[in-house]
Amino acid sequence: MKLTEIRELLAKRGIQLTKSLGQNFLHDTHQLERIVAAAELTKADKVLEIGPGLGPLTELLLTRAGEVLAIEMDLRLVEVLRERFAPQLQAPNSGLTLLHADALDYIRREPRDWREWKLVANLPYSVASPILVELALSSRRPQWMTVTLQLEVAKRLMSQADEDDYGVLTLLVQLDYEPRGWFKIPPECFFPSPNVDSACVTLVRRKKPLLPEEHHASFVRIVKRAFSQRRKMMMKLLKSDWPAEKLEQAFGELKISPLERAEKLSLEQFVALTTLLSGVSK
Repeated sequence: MKLTEIRELLAKRGIQLTKSLGQNFLHDTHQLERIVAAAELTKADKVLEIGPGLGPLTELLLTRAGEVLAIEMDLRLVEVLRERFAPQLQAPNSGLTLLHADALDYIRREPRDWREWKLVANLPYSVASPILVELALSSRRPQWMTVTLQLEVAKRLMSQADEDDYGVLTLLVQLDYEPRGWFKIPPECFFPSPNVDSACVTLVRRKKPLLPEEHHASFVRIVKRAFSQRRKMMMKLLKSDWPAEKLEQAFGELKISPLERAEKLSLEQFVALTTLLSGVSK
């Protein structure tokens, strides 16, 4: 879908895009092809697309994947998509399902098994991080996520310990996903052009979990508490939730300085700390 077609369609429908919904439509064909290529799709794949907008990515996904579930929050855009993809939506076994829903609410309330699915989407900037965390922490998390989002968020997802962008989002997602790669997408590839750079990142579910599922809640609790005040010593912050003697024992066993701050610890160190502290609390 060319930029001129997007402008004409929106004008014809009298649709004014809503900034609060993070509506920036990716129209550059080359970038759309790169996203689909990064997802490494086959006809055996089932794809979850969040925020299809006017459907340019949806169109490509239907040619590569076996099944596509597209979730759009804006009813005005849902009506456009229903018209544009009427043949696919009306035909049996076409592989396309279109839902009018708030994707984040849908993911939270629907006990759906995403383990055989891939998330491939130009995510609305306003909810990109919450959606990724919600899916990543689910016990039925997708096998693969190739998503477009703000460059600053992409950097957090790809970051490592002691880097400026390293933090809570990094750890909550990387616990069960390995960063595969990323590429930058310029603002002019979107309509309207956002005031920030964007990037497409690929995250692949780890073949071997770093932590058993029953320890995930403890991991999240430790990470969030440790980063609650970045300039403070991590052990001091954790004392709000764990006995001092247990913390001192765990830090000593892992050879972590009691003066260390959270951004210095690697994912593996947080995992090891969680293993030692799981089941221990005030």
